[in-house]
Amino acid sequence: MIRSELLTAIAEDNSDLRAEEVEQVVDIFFEEISQRLTEGGRVELRGFGAFSTRERQARQGRNPRTGEVVDVPAKKVPYFKPGKEIRERLNEN
Repeated sequence: MIRSELLTAIAEDNSDLRAEEVEQVVDIFFEEISQRLTEGGRVELRGFGAFSTRERQARQGRNPRTGEVVDVPAKKVPYFKPGKEIRERLNEN
């Protein structure tokens, strides 16, 4: 699903909201998640999953084109852990 499909689905389920309001709600939702992760926090959506960050250590990598060794600095990366309900739904057959 892409952003425009999400906006359309929310608008269809909430016909009392204008398109601009739906877009504002989605913008606020994603901005709050991003802000919390930037601050080093965690966002948990019960039944869906949890967003957090993980630390990656500095390492040496290789440029695939030239084979040259390059230093890759330490960094934080976003991480998503699905909740129990979503894992069960994914594995229903």
